[in-house]
Amino acid sequence: MDQSQRDALCDVALESALAAGARYAEVRIVERQREMLDYKNGGLDVSASYRDLGIGIRALGESGWGYGATSLLNPAGVAKASRDAVIAAGATSTLLPDGPQIPEAVSGRYETPLEEDPFSVPLETKNAIFAEAHERIRARQGVKVAKGTFTAHRQTQSFRASNGSKQDQRVTLCGGGLSALAEHKGDVQLRSGPKSSEGNILQGGFECFRSFDLITEAERLSEEAVALSRAEATPQGHKTIVLDGAQLSLQIHESVGHPIELDRVFGEEISLAGASFALPDKLGFDYGSKLVNLTADATTPYGPGTFGFDDEGTPATSTPIVKDGTFVGYLSGRDSAASLGRPSGSALRAESWSRQPIVRMINVNLEPGSGSFDDLIGGIDDGLYLSVNKSWSIDDLRLNFQFSCEAAYEIKGGKLTGKLFKNPVYFGVTPSFWGSCSAIAGPEAWQMWGWAFCGKGDPGQIMYVGHGCAPTRFDNVSVGHT
Repeated sequence: MDQSQRDALCDVALESALAAGARYAEVRIVERQREMLDYKNGGLDVSASYRDLGIGIRALGESGWGYGATSLLNPAGVAKASRDAVIAAGATSTLLPDGPQIPEAVSGRYETPLEEDPFSVPLETKNAIFAEAHERIRARQGVKVAKGTFTAHRQTQSFRASNGSKQDQRVTLCGGGLSALAEHKGDVQLRSGPKSSEGNILQGGFECFRSFDLITEAERLSEEAVALSRAEATPQGHKTIVLDGAQLSLQIHESVGHPIELDRVFGEEISLAGASFALPDKLGFDYGSKLVNLTADATTPYGPGTFGFDDEGTPATSTPIVKDGTFVGYLSGRDSAASLGRPSGSALRAESWSRQPIVRMINVNLEPGSGSFDDLIGGIDDGLYLSVNKSWSIDDLRLNFQFSCEAAYEIKGGKLTGKLFKNPVYFGVTPSFWGSCSAIAGPEAWQMWGWAFCGKGDPGQIMYVGHGCAPTRFDNVSVGHT
């Protein structure tokens, strides 16, 4: 579908919504393309790709929003979806006493900077990278299985609104990862890189995937998987720990990103994915130590949560969440922010044309501190460096949590000893845990970590988000093993 056809359908949608009684309307035509490849023992195990295209209309009635969507991209189908949105708007209302306000028009374009289009890279090139990486992994005695994953995602969107806004965006993500499974006397251990699950996913082209250098990483992962299968269990007690970036990104996601979503705070998510302890009366309380600065930033380079405009047309922003340890802000859209007398945090996002926008994470980043990784561990007499998530659990208020990791590296006398412990797990309560932060590595150690499959909403929506961070130290943390 070319741009003129998109524009014509957008006009039909807006005109139909206004004719049906909407006082304001927004329309998004969204095309999605995704390729997902899973590898096992050097060969392509699962290959999946899809593409979809449709239109979604959000209509504002007297005091609330309605949503309609369709993949029938003809004037009749689009007009019906618009009327459905207006009918739905008549049955809703918001928390705002005067109802949602019509925003000012904003127009523009955004496109992911990239060097190498991941959808143009031949499958043979991708296969060859994993084949060589897996050969190196499986060459080590004790390794039983080598696995890998590759993901490319593209979303092309045209947004039009009855206030005159015209926005066009094209976001491309690319990434993947590698893992080695080793077994010794019935004990199976996993070592993954750059992180677990889908690997690392960044906004950019195939150059992002190449930067992970999985062929070189393969030998380290296989060596550590074998070592873990023969390692001692992680010692229990209260210790100083350092979280690597991969693990810390998930810690940020679960104990900061989700509880600061304003729809959670207002109870709109409580029956599905939990609520939040971070209620408005907590603004100004100590979320962490004075070293902790967290920012919701939709402009961070390489961030999966980076864009030009969110899905209600608000330009991308950077919003302080925790400033010098103090809780100061939320993830929000226009209406949720207005209920607190604040500007939008440009965080209303939708998985696709078939889903209405809701408050979602963008890039929630822990700002870097100072010094190198060696400086970070230099003052630790007896501690652990925890790497890459294995599993986690957190309560509905996002307070009490536990995380297990793939590996714990021993720290003695301010240095890594080379000894590995298996099955580490650490426990905490969100504010006291962040309050125990005693050092953050500097900008040279800071990097972006992407998560492509964050779930939320009813009906469910999957969203890609990012968390930039550097290895960080926490004192007196309860540690044990599974």
